[in-house]
Amino acid sequence: MSEYVIQAEGLGKKYMIGHQTRPRYETLRDAVVDSFTRLGRRGLRLLRSSSQSVSDPGREELWALRDVSFEVKRGDRLGVIGRNGAGKSTLLKILGRITDPTRGRAAIRGRVASLLEVGTGFHPELTGRENIFLNGAILGMSKSEIKSKFDEIVAFSEVERFLDTPLKRYSSGMQVRLAFAVAAHLEPEILVVDEVLAVGDFAFQKKSLGKMRDVAQGGRTVLFVSHDMGAINTLCEKAMLLNAGSIVASGATREIVAKYLDMASGLYSPVRVPVHRGELHLIGVDVTQNGRSTNVINSRQPFTIAIEYENVEVVPGSRLMVILRNQKGEVIFTTSDYDDLTEPAANRRTGRFISTVTIPAKLLKEGSIYATVAADVRNDRMICVVPDVLRADVVDPECDPYAETHRRDGVVAPILTWHMVPVDSSPPAEQSKWEARSTNSMQRVQE
Repeated sequence: MSEYVIQAEGLGKKYMIGHQTRPRYETLRDAVVDSFTRLGRRGLRLLRSSSQSVSDPGREELWALRDVSFEVKRGDRLGVIGRNGAGKSTLLKILGRITDPTRGRAAIRGRVASLLEVGTGFHPELTGRENIFLNGAILGMSKSEIKSKFDEIVAFSEVERFLDTPLKRYSSGMQVRLAFAVAAHLEPEILVVDEVLAVGDFAFQKKSLGKMRDVAQGGRTVLFVSHDMGAINTLCEKAMLLNAGSIVASGATREIVAKYLDMASGLYSPVRVPVHRGELHLIGVDVTQNGRSTNVINSRQPFTIAIEYENVEVVPGSRLMVILRNQKGEVIFTTSDYDDLTEPAANRRTGRFISTVTIPAKLLKEGSIYATVAADVRNDRMICVVPDVLRADVVDPECDPYAETHRRDGVVAPILTWHMVPVDSSPPAEQSKWEARSTNSMQRVQE
């Protein structure tokens, strides 16, 4: 038996993108003529040799994957990371046999369970109970094997009340819980999971990560796509970084995560703001960390928001503001250039400027943040506002998602310094003061 359960060689996946090259509305005559024209083109293509092609300005090639080759050993836990559009989901769809590659081959040895999109492999008209048996059959399980795991699946998914309800009545979160429970409990040799777990609530995400860890420790293979670098670091021993459909790097997880954060910084450009006419108009907004523009922020390090703007005229009392919100829409904090009175904004003169504000390290929670930039006159009126002008992802590469401290309650998660001093080591005078205070407190309680 081969030690490799996945061997990919030169994988490539091409999609054809259609572009509208004529007016949306046309006459019946135009449609008939166009149909015959396309039929003629098809016949002409069939008659020509394979080395020739007819160019079509309305279609464009997009290679989602290019020459991807790698091997995964039995029992490996491989994290697949990269920016949106890097080709991660396309790769998992090929490995899950959901789509075929345009080029190359992928040899897969073992039963694969894939959880890539909400509802994948489920039938909306069937009940939850029926879908469990359907998915088990798709995975090659016998009816008796599925029955032996049925109670565990139902308990894990927490959808017992709705087992005999058609799946189309389920919320997306309920569908994810049931789909993951089926995929993880029917004992596949290879478990492939995409970012779809983000649909579930935090409690379920934590439970799912724990289950994937148990699956991996049981000797089965796990491929995991996530933007949660803490989860990738903890669950996966190896990682593979994709960019523009190609493998950029692979190796030890922490090294690849560090490379991803560094690369993400180098690929980001400042946001240009649509022109706002008035006394003050915004020009652009940028997020920088370690001196580079980025939209992936390491929460363990400070970062800076820079705002470029033009003062068309002097407005006494005007101030520049940043309102930071999380993905739930909750305000994390608001700051303005009136916070620091060492440089009074009341004396703002005309001209073009860049104002910066630095957010300290170890403050924000993991997740997406959205910045609204505005200018107003305090206690009077709004000058301009650009809601959600930029979005960034906050990651904590050192965080353990299984620890109780991973995602704490609250809109921020400051890492604060605590000190503990044994009472016995206090100086005598200090100790007597504490003893006196304690004695007085006790006396008040007794009275």
